[in-house]
Amino acid sequence: MKQNNFVAELAWRGMIHDIMPGTEELLNKEMTTAYVGIDPTADSLHIGHLVGVMMLRHFQECGHRPIALIGGATGMIGDPSGKSSERNLLNEDTLRHNQECIKRQLMRFLDFDQTRSNGALLLNNYDWTKDYTFLNFARDIGKHITVNYMMSKDSVRKRLTGEESEGMSFTEFTYQLLQGYDYLYLYKHYGCKLQMGGSDQWGNITTGSELIRRKEGGESFALTCPLITKSDGGKFGKTESGNVWLDPERTTPYAFYQFWMNVSDQDAEKYIRIFTLLSREEIEKVVGKHRQEPHKRLLQSVIAECVTTMVHGADEYNKAVAASQVLFGNGVKEQLMSMEESTFLSVFQGVPQFEITEDKLPSVITDLLAIETSVLPSKGECRKLILGGGLSLNKEKIASPELTVDKNMLIQGKYLLVQKGKKNYFIIKIV
Repeated sequence: MKQNNFVAELAWRGMIHDIMPGTEELLNKEMTTAYVGIDPTADSLHIGHLVGVMMLRHFQECGHRPIALIGGATGMIGDPSGKSSERNLLNEDTLRHNQECIKRQLMRFLDFDQTRSNGALLLNNYDWTKDYTFLNFARDIGKHITVNYMMSKDSVRKRLTGEESEGMSFTEFTYQLLQGYDYLYLYKHYGCKLQMGGSDQWGNITTGSELIRRKEGGESFALTCPLITKSDGGKFGKTESGNVWLDPERTTPYAFYQFWMNVSDQDAEKYIRIFTLLSREEIEKVVGKHRQEPHKRLLQSVIAECVTTMVHGADEYNKAVAASQVLFGNGVKEQLMSMEESTFLSVFQGVPQFEITEDKLPSVITDLLAIETSVLPSKGECRKLILGGGLSLNKEKIASPELTVDKNMLIQGKYLLVQKGKKNYFIIKIV
């Protein structure tokens, strides 16, 4: 376990946006408990959550105790920060299911061993909110924070005055009080003195600190990280198919790996500090090598290896690398034939597909590509391509126009991969 200065560690990584005075002094003086709230509205984290998770990871490695707080209660309401409308509200069964799924993912980042003095905790604010009556909440919490104070927060003011805003419901308006109560509860029951989150959470976090000060006379602190952006102005973690998830059923390990491989050089220099555990010296060395030979994309390769291994494990990382080799022309038939169906479909996403029934096999290759399917416009062109060495089946050059294709050649018992030239792929699926 590292005993580094946590604030200094985050600072050189570019992970501090705002910090309350006295935070660094507290952390250097004693082992501290801190929490980060996690939205449970899906049964998986996505890479947008990783910044907060990495903050907790560094926090634990610096000798402190992290709490991952599942927002079961607040997830039933919706946080107005940075949003122009209310989110969909979930029932308890769905939230509990989501919590269990999220915990399994967090275990790849945090050590929950309670025999450690700084073993991580996973808590759900629904547990201390569900039986709290409205009258008690209004009396115990509401009277300590004025409406004027709440209205001064950017997240509230923008929603009330924005041109596209439809206003704000009372439910959403109470969000910062509920989040403030979470901080108060964790302060009283777990000795939590620090709340961390994205920069859009600063107003909610400081409301909690103010509540602790007014109600308990206690001192607590706040630290936020910048919201991650892309150099081209696009939203971080978004692709054409949506969020990049940690759940392999939602985003395959290959697609996850490819996301990091495809980031720009400018973004890669930022992301390697935020999303890996590499030391400052290691990162500076990689960045220096990358700048000398940027076409080799060393920086992206290192990030992709670190993050994919951390999230999915070394085996899935190695499979993703092998799958990439298949796509970009270096793969061999054995790699292709051993590829899992989900990875195969992920690798060749968007490739034209043709379907045939099982009784069409066996079939001569020219008939298969020009008659049973329209991969090629004619048998004559098919023959010409084969004789010129320009057509491959399952990553092997087709040597003869008389080749017979049978069921033993199918990938995962249902696919054939046809390659024309270097970059044109076609899939034939048996239905």
